[in-house]
Amino acid sequence: MLLRHQHSIDTALRTTLDKVASGSRVAALDTYYGQMRYHLGWVDTRLHPTRSNPGKLLRPTLLLLAYEAAGAWGLTDGADVTDNSYLRRALAAAVSVELTHNFTLIHDDIEDGDTERRHRPTMWTIWGVPQAINTGDGMFGLARFTLWGVLENGVEGDIAARLGAVLDRTILEVAEGQYLDISFERRQDISASMYIDMISRKTAALMRCSAEMGAMLGTRDAGTIQRLASFGQAIGVAFQVRDDLLGVWASAAELGKTRAGDVYRRKKSLPILHALEQANPQDLQTLQDIYQQESPVSDEQVEQVLAIFERTQTRAYCQAFLQQQCDAAYEALNAVPHINSVVTTRALGDMRAMVQFIEAATH
Repeated sequence: MLLRHQHSIDTALRTTLDKVASGSRVAALDTYYGQMRYHLGWVDTRLHPTRSNPGKLLRPTLLLLAYEAAGAWGLTDGADVTDNSYLRRALAAAVSVELTHNFTLIHDDIEDGDTERRHRPTMWTIWGVPQAINTGDGMFGLARFTLWGVLENGVEGDIAARLGAVLDRTILEVAEGQYLDISFERRQDISASMYIDMISRKTAALMRCSAEMGAMLGTRDAGTIQRLASFGQAIGVAFQVRDDLLGVWASAAELGKTRAGDVYRRKKSLPILHALEQANPQDLQTLQDIYQQESPVSDEQVEQVLAIFERTQTRAYCQAFLQQQCDAAYEALNAVPHINSVVTTRALGDMRAMVQFIEAATH
């Protein structure tokens, strides 16, 4: 479900970056665009081509699936879809949201002090913070510039302008979410509802934006656009809560995650925030002592935290909340009008499979 459009997205990404880099005509800028290629996983630290994990390309994939689910601008069973040429209308927008996502990652790595992403050194650790900030800014500019490429592929001017407005609104919302996330690190009064509001901005907003933009490229029907945007919002929150569950209860064999890794890191994810709200006074004091101490969390303390999670039924709460988001995603998909198109039917099936993948964390 996530791989069907990966080649088209990757090709469009590379073409976009190659075009702007070649247009600079300044040899000294090769390293600048090389830094972007490094972050995207295409080159190594010496800027030589390499094979690396490019990420899931989840957001541009969601945009293209929403475009198909909305009707792909009148595509029907009689159309030739074997060469994916119908995707051209939406590919510039798909590239734009992926570049937007990656610009936020570059800045996140600096703000969080992360030294590794996708098992490679982060950009700022190689070229320094000032250059990494600037390269992130450049990727943001490239993301916005790239979006206007939809005009070269048959998208009407009013729709292109609305796409730009949706993306700009979302970037502001993501920045709000990042502000909240950073500010939460210094506070001890964060509630589960505050956390959910934060991830709705920082994580889910760009997922909603991707689905909404794809739908806008596929149809003018406002109801369909709203339903697919709602799907993106629900699936975005659900993906983060799934990660929160796996960050505590995944086994060592699952996704390469360390058991209770988020507890060892004292990450303020949904499980600990729920437990803090529900714990009895003695357990509350234990959690506060462990999460505020300066020394590393011991194995014994991790077991204490997990026992408190059990007493507060935290795992069950997180699973139930995750199921609510999955149900909301299903409801949104079920409300999308049926269109007589193999492309639309396949896209809706892929989107349901995406929900089912997330839903597995509720069991």
